[in-house]
Amino acid sequence: MPRSFSRFVCQQCGRVSASYMGKCPQCNAFNSMVEEIVADEAPSRSVASKAGVVTRSKPQKIGDITSSAEKRIQVPIGEFSRVLGGGIVPGSLVLIGGDPGIGKSTLMLQMTLEVSRGARTLYVTGEESEQQIKMRADRLLAAGTAFPDSLMIVNETSMPVIMNHIRDVQPQVIIIDSIQTVYDADFDSSAGSVTQVRECSSQLRELAKSQNISVFLIGHVTKEGVIAGPRVLEHIVDTVLYLEGDRYQSFRLLRSVKNRFGTTAEVGVFEMAGTGLREVTNPSEAFLAERLFNAPGSSIAVTVEGTRPLLVEVQGLTSAAQFGNARRTPNGVDYNRLLMLSAVITRRLGLKMIEQDIFVNVVGGIKIDEPAADLAIVMAIVSSYRDIPLQADTVFIGEIGLAGELRMPAQLSIRLKEAQKLGFRKAIIPQSNLAGENPPKGLEVIKVRSLYQAIEKAFESTGK
Repeated sequence: MPRSFSRFVCQQCGRVSASYMGKCPQCNAFNSMVEEIVADEAPSRSVASKAGVVTRSKPQKIGDITSSAEKRIQVPIGEFSRVLGGGIVPGSLVLIGGDPGIGKSTLMLQMTLEVSRGARTLYVTGEESEQQIKMRADRLLAAGTAFPDSLMIVNETSMPVIMNHIRDVQPQVIIIDSIQTVYDADFDSSAGSVTQVRECSSQLRELAKSQNISVFLIGHVTKEGVIAGPRVLEHIVDTVLYLEGDRYQSFRLLRSVKNRFGTTAEVGVFEMAGTGLREVTNPSEAFLAERLFNAPGSSIAVTVEGTRPLLVEVQGLTSAAQFGNARRTPNGVDYNRLLMLSAVITRRLGLKMIEQDIFVNVVGGIKIDEPAADLAIVMAIVSSYRDIPLQADTVFIGEIGLAGELRMPAQLSIRLKEAQKLGFRKAIIPQSNLAGENPPKGLEVIKVRSLYQAIEKAFESTGK
């Protein structure tokens, strides 16, 4: 009988240690070490034998290899297809993560109901029973629409049994909900551990590549918002998607952070409704629908997510600091970025932000990471400080440097086209942009070199 021994594995980065450590020396995560029991002898069966396939690799000339780029499985959900890069690539492994209750299982079941009308699909659930999945499907499916016969559902967590079901069903698409519930009895560790997640994902990857099956893995996230389990899991898969949004708001963003078959950082927008997640084909219009015109502290930023420009409302509020300690409270904006912009306002514009509490909010639960929204953030703060509203038909685009200069953002032309399409008439941008390009008709482009000039142009119509 093989003996076993214990070891400690970091749930974040997969580092192995013989003893427990409160802080992982590799990724600096606290309390991430988990004890695992490992057998002295490795399992005799290989991953290939478990998957029921025999791999005989043979070197080929690159010119003789046929590309399957045009053979994607079409997804009728347009926003989902956009994030994937135009459809499901056969043989791909896709990981979808998100906070609990954000709508991961709902979105995947919606996608499965649509895709299974043209492709045989197996939905493996380890957290819910078949009856629970059927109840959700009844709610998602339109009244009078029949269920597709090519969709199979099974409740199973054992990896060898799942492999047997796959050989019996012969699906083209597989959904595993979730990868943290699947385990292999050959490994002496509990489901969701680093070893189980890594080994089960490796088996599914080999199955996908050898038999040209598309596999979707739903993954849990930690309290920090990253995929639970070792970071190697994100390297195993071809695509990593995150479903983001405030669970108390209706909008959800499906964001691609890795994609070997499409654009990275692409985003799809959905709205949670009683019948599931509904596509938002014009998210800019939706984000601005409830905007209050002529309100101080409101500006419009044009951000780009992947290849899509989005117009979002940035709200700023300043208030006299209490007890001498000014606060900076961002929602949807990086905290350190807000600190830097507050310092620039103080030094370059002469406004005493050190005496003001500053609150910044991006409407709709959107998170803005790119610096092109700097000018809109500052404009919202200054508008609130002066208690003067900005022009409602003006957008602000530009990165702000520490000297108060405005710098060039990327993809400016598509930002201006999106603003013009939604009826905006003015755009304040950095001076160095639009070299050799003509702005869209009906949109007045105001070029400025510094933040001070931008403030003058933005408030000149008010006379204040």
